[in-house]
Amino acid sequence: MKTKWWAFSLMVLCTLLTSTAQIFYKKGAADLSFNIASLATNYNLIAGMIIYIVGAFLMITAFRGGEVTVLYPIIATSYVWVSISSIFFLGESMNLLKWLGIITIIAGIILVGFGSKGSDEISKAPGVI
Repeated sequence: MKTKWWAFSLMVLCTLLTSTAQIFYKKGAADLSFNIASLATNYNLIAGMIIYIVGAFLMITAFRGGEVTVLYPIIATSYVWVSISSIFFLGESMNLLKWLGIITIIAGIILVGFGSKGSDEISKAPGVI
């Protein structure tokens, strides 16, 4: 199965949403206390959960339009998005090792993508629907 452009786009959107959800989780964790009233009014935590659920549905939909070996490595870009977002929204800093980690993640995604180009289609295997 050849991966469709819309599946790739949905997976990128999924990573942006789940990364945004993680920023909301971090903000919600600052006000976290384990009682029902506090949890019900922790809007950052609730927003993070809702955004994460939407991201999960987008990921499931994206898998219908492409190969897992092509689409799933895109999830690793979440580390990149969270690292960059945390600078702007949480006031965190990036050092040389963090930037080298981001470069390594991007290089790994590219290598996995190139490695997937010559693979056999999974839908040709006997018994696979």
